[in-house]
Amino acid sequence: MIDDLPCLMYLLAHDEAAEGPYDRSRTQLLLRAAALVDLASRGRLGEDGGTVTVSGAQPTGNPVLDGVLADAAAGHSWRHLVRTHRKRTLTEVEDRLARAGLLAVREPRTPFGTRRVSVTDRAVPAALHARITAALHGDGPVTEIPAADAALLALAAAGGVRSIVSRRDEKTYRSRIDACTATLAALAPGFEKAVRNLPMTMIAAQGGMGGS
Repeated sequence: MIDDLPCLMYLLAHDEAAEGPYDRSRTQLLLRAAALVDLASRGRLGEDGGTVTVSGAQPTGNPVLDGVLADAAAGHSWRHLVRTHRKRTLTEVEDRLARAGLLAVREPRTPFGTRRVSVTDRAVPAALHARITAALHGDGPVTEIPAADAALLALAAAGGVRSIVSRRDEKTYRSRIDACTATLAALAPGFEKAVRNLPMTMIAAQGGMGGS
């Protein structure tokens, strides 16, 4: 069963009509952020004076998470780790989902082409969408939302994944989204700030400013 946050974030961001993520460059950043949440929640990443720290040397057994964990070993800011090697992480997530039988991947015919990706079982992302939108539209306290779902909702809102958080939802449920984002401070104060700044990071990244 695939339940790591980068793969779940990818399924939320996938657009079947586009045969890939709703926005490939934005999704790259969301997957990096989701991997950082996952690793921090496992106790593998922390923060010391704004610098990300790594705990333990053993691999997680998940190639996507292990790649991000290796990136963090040199000591960087959360923002740097969200931006760096993001294209690699997107490819690794798609490959992982394809190996699990959840995606069918068609490689581009030219060096400058884009992968075409289809979900093999639409019930899987549909159930995930329903779970996260229920968390958004619910009237219970945010503390009752599973931590992973709160993180996915915060990331979807920050990344403008409109199939999850429409523009109307963004206004109507602003306080609920903010509360979900605030839960990330329990992992690291600097990471919460990095997620709140994701919209600006995405604008900078799409303008060609840093990262690969």
